[in-house]
Amino acid sequence: MKSALYNPIGTTALITGASSGLGVGYAHELAQRGADLVLVARRQARLEALAVDLAEQYGTVSTVIPLDLSRADAVPELVSDLRERAITIGTLVNNAGFATFGTVLDSDQARETEQIALNVHALTALTHAFLPDLVETASLHPHTAALVNLASTAAFQPVPRMAVYGATKAYVLSYTEAVSYETRASGLKVTAICPGPADTEFFEIAQTSGGKKGTPLTVDEVMRASFAALDRSVTPSVVLVGARNALLARMASISPRSAVLNAVGRMNTPHATR
Repeated sequence: MKSALYNPIGTTALITGASSGLGVGYAHELAQRGADLVLVARRQARLEALAVDLAEQYGTVSTVIPLDLSRADAVPELVSDLRERAITIGTLVNNAGFATFGTVLDSDQARETEQIALNVHALTALTHAFLPDLVETASLHPHTAALVNLASTAAFQPVPRMAVYGATKAYVLSYTEAVSYETRASGLKVTAICPGPADTEFFEIAQTSGGKKGTPLTVDEVMRASFAALDRSVTPSVVLVGARNALLARMASISPRSAVLNAVGRMNTPHATR
């Protein structure tokens, strides 16, 4: 591996949503860079299989914690567990999240509440809980600590038929930028990764193909963009993944909001079967 400005060797990284997709990608990249891991997701069997794979490939020590982070008591439980194990977190990847598809009128309120709990509440609570450790690690050992929050290109405009998802990702984007500014003197690398549609289980969980236009990003593409940002001397607080996605996000920021809303709304409207 070429010389990198982000080198978490000898530290421990916590990855949420680690059982599939981007979570697995981050696990491999961080393990390859020498970090031990805490793998958190609901699906224990997948986490255990990933831990074995990482150990065989990189010699990584992984702590597997099966946990539903949408539960109100999940984050305090996780924090307590790691304190008891004397595990200090040097990198936090808030990757866990999901979307639902459909109008607000037809939505399942319980499912939408669960979405907010995971996408917003858990991410915020985890960041608050581990930020002191991240900042201390960054201060003591430069270029070893990072906070990576998974936002989305959906953060840049309202998303009809994915209203809650778009709103949660707008929160993640704004929150991460603020944390980046507040910790700028510490050396902690803080960034919001904003991919467009990617080749993961995202649309299956959302139970839709809406928004899945063109060729989706690969996990490798998202990883390359993420770690290229972390390897910069000054890590950008926002990373848009993919040239087309970056262009669309920038256009959304300068176009009339009503025009952007209408365009996204049309894109996410299911077409009648002919």
